[in-house]
Amino acid sequence: MIEVSNLLKTYPGVTAVDGLTFRVEKGEVVGFLGPNGAGKTTTMRILTGFLAPTSGSASVAGFDVLTKSLEVRRRVGYLPENNPLYTEMRVEEYLRFRATVKGVERSAREAAVGAAIERVGLKERRRSIIQHLSKGLRQRVGLADAILHDPEIVILDEPTIGLDPTQVREVRELVRELGRDRTVLLSSHILSEVEKVCGRVLIMFRGKLVAHGTPAEIAGRLRKSSIFRLEVRGAAGLAVKEAVERVPGVVRIILEDKGETRRLLIEGKEGVDLRADLFQACVAGGWTLLELAPERPTLEEAFTALTSGEAKP
Repeated sequence: MIEVSNLLKTYPGVTAVDGLTFRVEKGEVVGFLGPNGAGKTTTMRILTGFLAPTSGSASVAGFDVLTKSLEVRRRVGYLPENNPLYTEMRVEEYLRFRATVKGVERSAREAAVGAAIERVGLKERRRSIIQHLSKGLRQRVGLADAILHDPEIVILDEPTIGLDPTQVREVRELVRELGRDRTVLLSSHILSEVEKVCGRVLIMFRGKLVAHGTPAEIAGRLRKSSIFRLEVRGAAGLAVKEAVERVPGVVRIILEDKGETRRLLIEGKEGVDLRADLFQACVAGGWTLLELAPERPTLEEAFTALTSGEAKP
């Protein structure tokens, strides 16, 4: 549905997007990540026909964004980062206006507005003046605008920016709902939300794509060692540490005493599963095992490493 090849966008003295190549398939919900200035918003504006690339190509739903811009816009719903709204208008009044601008046929406009309002949960606020709505409800108006014309593809640039935790959860559920029958490209700085909503992630840094894959794949590629959490009761801290050190494949141990329990963070050699040997060590020591689990690498760890120079793409 979205195909980008060697995309370049430059301004005087600045390269915003540098040889970017990626694909988003039909039905995918893809997270588009990167620090401020990485080139995400520029890329989204190119994909939605607001900017022309300097070179390279991009197509959406099979249409070139440069030569078939109107066809692209008919098939894309876009919520920009700043969510521009005519705040003096009422919700349904604004959406009727936007339906007209988007070319929704007159006979279908009321149904389209009603369906969008229902889908984003604004039925009780359809007569409200937009400037009287909370930030979260305004984001819902922007989302309703994005899906008014029933687009095949939805592109959302920081849809949760400035929202409180409850509003973030509400927008997350809306995005998950949209992803059931649409292709979604979503940028966000809330990495935990991206992990919950997106099946695949693209990470940009300084205009380039530095990683892509599922959140677990990206995080796993950057952590070369295995990390395990161990918590036991009924043992002296030093005894536990010495016993674990004797387990083959253990590289490093961090011990934390918590009253009657001992907690250890144990690093093992790459690809080595220490759980069976750690369990046997606990049995041999006569300790009560409270927890033994792998410490999963996180998308946040990977993102930090890839966008701070700590890891190579």
